[in-house]
Amino acid sequence: MRLPVALTIAGSDSGGGAGIQADLKTFAALGVHGTSAITAITAQNTITVTDIFELPIEIVTAQIEAIVSDFDVRAAKTGMLASSKIIDAVAVAIAKHRITNLVVDPVMVAKGGAKLLRDEAIDALRVRLLPLATVITPNLPEAEVILGRPVKTLAERRGAARDLVALGVRAAVVKGGHAEGDVTDVYWDGTSMVELTGTRVSTANTHGSGCVFSAAIAAGLAKGLEPLAAVRAAKEFISGAIENSLEIGHGHGPVNPMFKDRL
Repeated sequence: MRLPVALTIAGSDSGGGAGIQADLKTFAALGVHGTSAITAITAQNTITVTDIFELPIEIVTAQIEAIVSDFDVRAAKTGMLASSKIIDAVAVAIAKHRITNLVVDPVMVAKGGAKLLRDEAIDALRVRLLPLATVITPNLPEAEVILGRPVKTLAERRGAARDLVALGVRAAVVKGGHAEGDVTDVYWDGTSMVELTGTRVSTANTHGSGCVFSAAIAAGLAKGLEPLAAVRAAKEFISGAIENSLEIGHGHGPVNPMFKDRL
């Protein structure tokens, strides 16, 4: 049996709700073989992040090299990259190995408030990684940091999507989950402006939602979908994962990418 292969380059969440753990569960749920390159180890649960250890650049690069030397990687996604040095190393590897289906989830802050990307790394993300991306998936606070301006209203989301593509990204999805009222995501690929509507689910258990959404897009790209089709499928998938989120821990519980396999 052959499965398409996807690669996640991200941090490890010891609580299992986000990061590498969420990405691999998403890949498996969507029929894609998941591989990984860990950038940082977090001591984390549903309440907070208590410690972070960034892995040496050499081991981050070695993990990627080991994967691409053996597997036919059809798509990759990035999550927590932590520092400009890690971003630079990842960008070099992506370009070197011509991984053309790249989803960038610009992870900056954990659900509990801990910073997962250094301030000095914002320019590296903008300049080094975004021009390599097929799709970028910022939430509203992340879009604001990247663009240096408020992004809240639907009109501002449309403008943000346009400006992210102008930075070199092939397509941008500006997510509306942090908006007041509507939860519309805005997709722009330089040609088509598409509004992806949804219904807000009344739950605090949304830990890992951004990871699962971006991993689902990467899975779709790995299976040969075009970016908009992959985004649409991922939107449906994350909606189900949030609706079936898990009541575990004492803080923000995780979304459930395995919801289709419930007993």
